[in-house]
Amino acid sequence: MTFCETICYNFYLKFNLSINYWFFMRTKKAIIGISTNFLLETAGPELGQERVYVNCSYIDVIIQAGGIPLMLPFVENEEIVREQMNQIDGLILSGGIDVNPLLYGEQPHPMIGTIFPRRDTHELHLVRIAQETNKPILGICRGLQLLNVAFGGTLYQDIPHMVNTGIQHCQKAQKHVPTHQVDLMSGTILEEIFETSSLLTNSIHHQAIKELANGFTVNAKTKDGMIEGIEKNDGHFMLGVQWHPEMMIASDTNMQKIFNYFIQKVKDYGSI
Repeated sequence: MTFCETICYNFYLKFNLSINYWFFMRTKKAIIGISTNFLLETAGPELGQERVYVNCSYIDVIIQAGGIPLMLPFVENEEIVREQMNQIDGLILSGGIDVNPLLYGEQPHPMIGTIFPRRDTHELHLVRIAQETNKPILGICRGLQLLNVAFGGTLYQDIPHMVNTGIQHCQKAQKHVPTHQVDLMSGTILEEIFETSSLLTNSIHHQAIKELANGFTVNAKTKDGMIEGIEKNDGHFMLGVQWHPEMMIASDTNMQKIFNYFIQKVKDYGSI
């Protein structure tokens, strides 16, 4: 083989390796970590047992979007949390119990719900490490609130007692049923995802964002001005919604778009 032939052959090998690597990276399924909720058994043979869980609806929408769901049980050891983050390509902060108000400098309101500081600590570690490693985050309901608190924002601890509103934010209808309108801000990620200026969503929360964290933009509001969505404005993909799109799939398959978009962003960000 001549010198020129050797150069050409080496280039051919490197080119093919690059193409194969690119194809592998584009076709590999994204592993999506889901933060877990807390349950204390109060009756029966498992009385007193502490459990962690996620609702099956999160698992279903991730699989439907082409990802692989992975539950992240809460631990407080940051080294272990880093190992958890090493195993995933993107993070979903799931819904659930209230965020501890001490984390945003307030004393607990009489109407605050259940809190579990171990979950708060775990998720704050997850967010910080995701920020360091540039891994995309999608926050849902409590997940949006946790994102806001993690970056210095505050919450209304109980909407009915702290906000004058004519809208029911904790619906009595079945959880998959849309009950109020959400307006999407022009030029935001949510508008890009849904290609519309408004949505009908479910509403299952008694807390909401009060002071928005620095570095975030509001991308959705209800008619009473309540913040229903936020996104990071520094190029790192962090998106939060106050409603539960994963629960709405049963009545509105359009909500799958948000998870499809998230999985694609995980791939685009080079996490896999």
